[in-house]
Amino acid sequence: MNAPNLIILVLFYSRHGATRRLAELIAQGIESVPGCDARLRTVPAVSTVTEATEPEVPVDGAPYVELADLDECAGIAVGSPTRFGNMASAMKYFWDGTSSQWLSGSLAGKPACVFTSTGSLHGGQESTLLSMMIPLLHHGLMVIGLPYTHPDLMTTSSGGTPYGASHWAGVDGRKPVTDEEKRIAVALGKRLAETAVKLRGR
Repeated sequence: MNAPNLIILVLFYSRHGATRRLAELIAQGIESVPGCDARLRTVPAVSTVTEATEPEVPVDGAPYVELADLDECAGIAVGSPTRFGNMASAMKYFWDGTSSQWLSGSLAGKPACVFTSTGSLHGGQESTLLSMMIPLLHHGLMVIGLPYTHPDLMTTSSGGTPYGASHWAGVDGRKPVTDEEKRIAVALGKRLAETAVKLRGR
């Protein structure tokens, strides 16, 4: 009997759709690897209002992530738009609630990667990617990037870094994802899935 496909979690937060588009491209790369399925999940927005303001089920798009998604995945891609050179508060809030996974070590040894989008070209893409790596490293995840053997890293004039996939969305968030950004995101998803397969000895 064939083993079930590995689940690779693509967890993101997106306000205007740019980070969501990167998530979809990373999922495309994951699913290009035989034996791997991408699971797209998002996190709810946070508010200064103390009571819950988000519906329990998103109106559209990916479902909200559950802690079980972390336990079930063989690898994880994490994406957030930039907020002053850092991950968005909604993503940080989610990771602040993962103490049970940290205590059990359920994420230790799994591969992970990160991705982001920014309104301005030099708006903190790399610092945001690095900020998202910190909780992943605390959980014992093995963070991977994209090596410079990928040619688009040397030619892109928009997003794309060795730390993770990125997109320059523009001030209004409407700049389309460039061909280089697309290829980088797909390649990162594929590399994440291939790493998960190797770690599982398949």
